[in-house]
Amino acid sequence: MGISLSRHSISSAATVAFATCLVAATVSPALAAETGGGPGGGVKPTVVLVHGAFADASGWSDVVERLLDDGFQVVAPPNELRGLANDAAYVASVLKNISGPIVLAGHSYGGAVISQAAAGNPNVKALVYVSALMPDVGESPAELSAKFTGSDLAAALNPVPYTGPGGSGTDLYLKGEKFRSVFAADLPESRTRLMAAEQRPLAEAGFAEKATAAAWRDIPSWAVVSRQDRAIDPDLERFGAERAKSRTVEVDSSHVSMISHPDVVFRQIREAAGAVGDGTAPAELAATGSHGQAVAAVGAVAAATLVSGSVLTRIARRRGTR
Repeated sequence: MGISLSRHSISSAATVAFATCLVAATVSPALAAETGGGPGGGVKPTVVLVHGAFADASGWSDVVERLLDDGFQVVAPPNELRGLANDAAYVASVLKNISGPIVLAGHSYGGAVISQAAAGNPNVKALVYVSALMPDVGESPAELSAKFTGSDLAAALNPVPYTGPGGSGTDLYLKGEKFRSVFAADLPESRTRLMAAEQRPLAEAGFAEKATAAAWRDIPSWAVVSRQDRAIDPDLERFGAERAKSRTVEVDSSHVSMISHPDVVFRQIREAAGAVGDGTAPAELAATGSHGQAVAAVGAVAAATLVSGSVLTRIARRRGTR
């Protein structure tokens, strides 16, 4: 039995194949954003900035100014610094109230917080780690820090007992005389004196809590490594970024790279936002998760569509030469 194909039938088949590809790409709004065309249909993502220990959201001010000038919506919520589970739950609640795509950045201990807070939120399209901790599931920030010896943080800590409505415990501060050398050696002393006096402590017990999620396994990530960091060993920052397959830049900076090198941090965040929108986000993630499977599924449909179109075209050409 011969095959009879009219131009109309070829056109209809190609239309159906193309429509199938479109349906697959639009089943999930998050998936459509990941595969190109601009996050949220071309809308710039909201950038959420999470600070770390011994600091507050004002540390992001120079980066926030650059992002606002570039047309981004920015949210810099407080990180409560009471423990990984508590802090991640709070940031996750902030994220749930933001509509549209999100680029989520974390500094220092804030990196551990965003890794857990972003898990399961399809609006978070990219993660940016700035001089940050990036624990995997079952790892605590304290355990990770102990594996690398190029940090002066432990000797600079000042434990202070506290009592409050929720009970008692110990807060960790940085000693005033150690603050600048460990935390912000490339900032003027006049500024670090103020930062030391205004620092926010981290609950000691919370620093030992193990991560229950690692969103960098499923969400593309970017990283800034501070080569002169004395609070987190730069090798630990590299280890986390390499394990997550993050797009990484290194800068000769102290721990507070977002203050001393705001242009570098701004460019990484802007690159993350742009790459997620134009389809150039890292193809390889740390593990095959929902992100990798979803992109692979669309790729398979697209490939099938191209193959179908190629076969139909060949048949049409053969019949045209008879």
